[in-house]
Amino acid sequence: MHSRNIKSILKESFWMATDSIKKNKLRSSLTLLGISIGVFSVIGVMTAIRTLESSVESGLNVFAANTFVIQKNPEFNFGGDRRKYRNRKNITYEQYKMLKNRVKLPLLIGPVGGTSTRSIQYKGKKVKNNVDLFGGDEGTIRFYNTFLAEGRNFINDDIHFSKNVCVLGMDVVDQLFPFEDPIGKKIKIEGLGYHIIGITERQGEAFGESKDNYIGIPITTYIEKFSNDWSSIRIHVESSSEQLYDKTKDEAIGHLRAIRKVAPGNENDFEIVTNTEMIEQFSGFTNGIKLFALSVSIIALLVAGIGIMNIMLVSVTERIKEIGIRKAIGATKNDILTQFLMEAIFLSQFGGIVGIVMGISGGNIVSLLFKIPAIIPFDWALIGLVVCSVIGIGFGIYPAWRAAQLDPIESLRFE
Repeated sequence: MHSRNIKSILKESFWMATDSIKKNKLRSSLTLLGISIGVFSVIGVMTAIRTLESSVESGLNVFAANTFVIQKNPEFNFGGDRRKYRNRKNITYEQYKMLKNRVKLPLLIGPVGGTSTRSIQYKGKKVKNNVDLFGGDEGTIRFYNTFLAEGRNFINDDIHFSKNVCVLGMDVVDQLFPFEDPIGKKIKIEGLGYHIIGITERQGEAFGESKDNYIGIPITTYIEKFSNDWSSIRIHVESSSEQLYDKTKDEAIGHLRAIRKVAPGNENDFEIVTNTEMIEQFSGFTNGIKLFALSVSIIALLVAGIGIMNIMLVSVTERIKEIGIRKAIGATKNDILTQFLMEAIFLSQFGGIVGIVMGISGGNIVSLLFKIPAIIPFDWALIGLVVCSVIGIGFGIYPAWRAAQLDPIESLRFE
């Protein structure tokens, strides 16, 4: 009996809430809009970030296992001192060679220089967009977590004699050699001819950008043809095992500090970049966005809560006679309290559901832009519904209590 009574009250409150929205379309719509915006802002941002985070590990895992990179500037610089990094001395190829001769622990160590160019052609065919051009050695392809599909890698003679040879990523192959084997052919980069000695395996996309849009040339050729006064190379280092990873990193840092004459006690004038650190930096950045979205949402939901209280107080005033009639035929204070409280909760839930649907849809636009799998954050959707219920209870309790306290005789006399 008690269970049926609760069900009937809930059902009646639901239809009363719906009827209240219909009767006061503008007032109710503005209240629901406030709730929807608050929920949308947090659900949308959380969905977008969760979508990115679901693929960020694979997207930022650009280096081979047990690998770190030494470079002049940080990979990400969210609000850091740009002048500090700009004033650092470049990491040079000579410094790399000195480091390679001194370190004992690395399994592999290699240099990488990089730029981009669109001036690439073969027999009248040209690439459509800018292509990443990197200078490297025999280990560079391994560092980029890919393998040769055909042809050969760079050898010592290519590096020592600064030969005009190159290795192509599959995007360049698709554009310049759609119907023929590129191995042995000659392409022009910035007007100079380069013989193709190898092509790499296709890697696909990460964050909406291709991982195959590159050309590799010997590091010495790159330095001669493409470097300038502000060019700084990167040094990729691979440890022989996970257990020796930290020792390998410490050894490389110690020797490079000596080579670059960094005084004891001074901080490094170079950066160490790892897959893990990039993911952590990205997470730190997204945490700031989450906090901002949460702050905006709290403000919006508080404003929406005040709107719910206002609409419920007006509703109580408009329905004083109805409340008197209900009490006269046997409704208790708890019945009236439950009715108006449920009405406030349903009002907030309507807005919350709209906000959740909009938030999930808006947040997953990121998945379309970056061509990564869409997700539905069920946990945040549930949190959104709970928060809306709390808003409904918190801001609906006073109007509901006020309705329950009305004197039935006075209510029946109200005009």
